[in-house]
Amino acid sequence: MGQKVNPTGFRVGITEDWKSRWYAPKAAFGNFLVEDFKVRRLIDAKLNRRPPFAAVSDILIERTREEVTITLKTARPGLVIGPKGAEVDKLREELEDMIKRKVAPIKVIEIKNPDLNAQLVAEAVAEQLKKRASFRRVLKMRMDSTMQAGAKGIKISVSGRLGGAEIARNEKATTGSVPLTTLQADVNYGYAIAFTTFGTIGVKVWIYRGMYGEEVLETDVRPGGPVRRGRR
Repeated sequence: MGQKVNPTGFRVGITEDWKSRWYAPKAAFGNFLVEDFKVRRLIDAKLNRRPPFAAVSDILIERTREEVTITLKTARPGLVIGPKGAEVDKLREELEDMIKRKVAPIKVIEIKNPDLNAQLVAEAVAEQLKKRASFRRVLKMRMDSTMQAGAKGIKISVSGRLGGAEIARNEKATTGSVPLTTLQADVNYGYAIAFTTFGTIGVKVWIYRGMYGEEVLETDVRPGGPVRRGRR
């Protein structure tokens, strides 16, 4: 049997940071965990699942005793913020109504290079598979654009009723090197599902962006320009 481990969970606490940052006593932990899940589900349904798609790849949650701070990483910050910040304020009010807690103004971080973000690449592949595009062509195009963006390697796995075939199967495509067991390697992982008329197709993407010690250029832009990330 293959011993599989989630690429993000494998690296959390070593080279990757947690996506929820808070501490809670045993009695409140379960409630906070369910709350985080509901927050992520609402944001994903509102911004990623209906047009215009805002391409949100990460939802980071921090909690203090008084309020909840949410940070969104997106390739299209204009759609998330809206004219004069109207959309982001509306989203904050919806979240406050749902979790019955004070939510701090939502922070939005722009993803400068979406081709180097595995989650956004997976979503793009899934979107094209929904439109019945040839999966081999889609994979080749996505891998080429990611390699041109400066990645050192990319691996894409699609599984399900590919091309509407009667039997489900798994197809993989790899370009460059993807050292999955090297913890110092910056391997970005994304997963998306394409709901097609003939069944669901799962899409997994691994993008190798270089070693952590080698000054990897971050794909996110914070105020003050690109951040160069060295060894943690």
